[in-house]
Amino acid sequence: MRDERTQEDGRFAHFLFGAALACSMQLAELIEQAVTGLGYELVDFETSPRARLLRVFIDAPQGVNIDDCAGVSQHLSRLFVVENVDYDRLEVSSPGLDRPLKKAVDFERFSGQSAQLRMRLPVNGQRNFSGTLAGVKDGVLTLQGAAAIYELPLEQIEKARLAPKF
Repeated sequence: MRDERTQEDGRFAHFLFGAALACSMQLAELIEQAVTGLGYELVDFETSPRARLLRVFIDAPQGVNIDDCAGVSQHLSRLFVVENVDYDRLEVSSPGLDRPLKKAVDFERFSGQSAQLRMRLPVNGQRNFSGTLAGVKDGVLTLQGAAAIYELPLEQIEKARLAPKF
């Protein structure tokens, strides 16, 4: 009875969260290694609660097509059997025109293109920014907005996506 109360009051919750996080990190590393080995870039990786749905977003300099996604999906499916990864559904796709920007190299690679960003903490009272990516130097992104040039620390960017113009 005491063990149940201890679990209910949450004193062990961080251990469960930590184990789930470690498992997710190991899965992300496994997927990144496999995707990179096939000649693609792992753009993003998502799981649903209890990792029943796995979404993998890949890219390549020449872009990706349905055959690329099917090939990566087949490879990952076989790998997951060998590695005993438990899931119900796997989805592999391109990141789309509004691809997420996750790493410093993404911001450099797409310099000159429009993007939308959300900061973890406000910068001069503002958390949402849009403009043209103008480069990265010493961990700081330069963003050319409509009214100003912003210098935003990369480690404070919560979410960033390309904002294609048609």
